[in-house]
Amino acid sequence: MKRLWTLMILSGILAASPISIPENFKAAFTQRITNPDKKVIHYKGTIRFSGPKMLKWVYQEPTQKEVCSNGENVTVVDHDLEQVSYYLIEKGFDLAEILKTAKPYKETKTVFIAKYQGRDYTIQVDAKKRLSRVAYYDDLENEVLIIFEKMQYGKGKLPFESMLCEAPASYDVIGE
Repeated sequence: MKRLWTLMILSGILAASPISIPENFKAAFTQRITNPDKKVIHYKGTIRFSGPKMLKWVYQEPTQKEVCSNGENVTVVDHDLEQVSYYLIEKGFDLAEILKTAKPYKETKTVFIAKYQGRDYTIQVDAKKRLSRVAYYDDLENEVLIIFEKMQYGKGKLPFESMLCEAPASYDVIGE
């Protein structure tokens, strides 16, 4: 009986969450990075998320690159440089946790503020409480704005293989 009450309370908390937290999603994105000198770089591509920590970014413009992460490790495949890089992340990234910590900004129903590992995030959602935009400052004081389009939320995890970066064997490898 105690477990049933705990499950009911947790279900109520998740249902009351101000942002719909997906088990997975796929979307197109545009990313704008503005450095402290106001120089702006624009990127376009697609993203796949498979909770709680798997992310795959496929950059199509202005460069062709794939970035895959499981929250602890990152693989970057730079097709323009024909290079694959492997990195260990000191601070893991957990999108679901960021969304769970989001609190409404003032009295709005579509803009939220979240704090995760000392970084502030501004999150905007659409009318269905789905992720629409994320803005934050990175470690180099660059302003990062990511706009999601054609958002498709799904149930369950995406196939593991679909979350991996692939590179031809001929690419140079860094940090394996």
